[in-house]
Amino acid sequence: MGKEPITIKDIAKALGVSVSTVSRALKDSPDISETRRKAIQEYARANRYQPNTLATTLRSTRGARSKLIGVVLPQFTHYYFSCILTGIEETCSKHGYHIVVAQTGDSYEREKEIIESLRQTRVCGFIVSQAKDTTRYEHFHEVVKDGTPIVFFDRICTDIITSRVVVDDYAGAYAATEYLIKTGCRRICFFGATMNLEISKNRYNGYRDALLKHKLPVDKELFRICDNRDEAERLTPELMAMADRPDGFFTINDDTALGVLYTCKRLGFRIPEDVSICGFTDGIRAKSCDPQLTTVEQRGYDVGVAAATSLIEEYEAEGEEKPKFRNRIIKTKLIVRGTTKELKE
Repeated sequence: MGKEPITIKDIAKALGVSVSTVSRALKDSPDISETRRKAIQEYARANRYQPNTLATTLRSTRGARSKLIGVVLPQFTHYYFSCILTGIEETCSKHGYHIVVAQTGDSYEREKEIIESLRQTRVCGFIVSQAKDTTRYEHFHEVVKDGTPIVFFDRICTDIITSRVVVDDYAGAYAATEYLIKTGCRRICFFGATMNLEISKNRYNGYRDALLKHKLPVDKELFRICDNRDEAERLTPELMAMADRPDGFFTINDDTALGVLYTCKRLGFRIPEDVSICGFTDGIRAKSCDPQLTTVEQRGYDVGVAAATSLIEEYEAEGEEKPKFRNRIIKTKLIVRGTTKELKE
């Protein structure tokens, strides 16, 4: 048995350079110095490097390349992302495009690998929601350097000026928190994601500003990094055991809110008489719990349609007709159900 052909990643590791440097050197790019270019090409030949056949096919066929869009998202199974994906797919299909979809599992390293792989296949554009732990953006800068359009949605990269589609996180969080206040809550806990994400910053700011408007203190003890059900079930008992316990929870997504709901009921608290709970998504499970969950509707399908439309418009326009980068904001709506008290007129 002969030795298996090496990959671009293997070459990069052996020579101590980036994957993108190897990629450009193998394409004979003048961006790479002649000395380094020759060294990389000689190493590739000596070690039986073979180009990606799909990438070669797409490079040789303008029509095929022009109809393939890369979609990168944190996970397939999340209700919100599945709604977005449906909007993207239907819009792309209507315009004669196909999509290739990959999930990062919220891993920065996996995200880098996916982006590089899709760059090798020469997709005509990217629609991306960045991974939770992404704090470096060189892989996205390489996409821009290639001249390939990229549209961010939901979890956007503020380090790069490009088109973006987001829901109005601030307004949704503000409306949810204000509703809790108007129905009698005075100690409202916020469960959010890491603050390197714009959605977490915006939702926290909406929560904070609603408290300030109604002259309620912004208590750091009532803000926790918690964005999933398991963490909510772990942290909620500690908060509910406080002498001055929360009487309301606003959470960054429905799964986290359901963790709070389950835990509070298990601890013997009545919902919403003792504690009110509001989520953010309005997925299927918001209506299948008891009581049904008050939440902020995100309209994921509309986000997907807007993201795909932005990318196709940008890719198909040429020269002076090329559209400027756009920020599209999808409005949210508070859906009041059984986990919060009724608002008295």
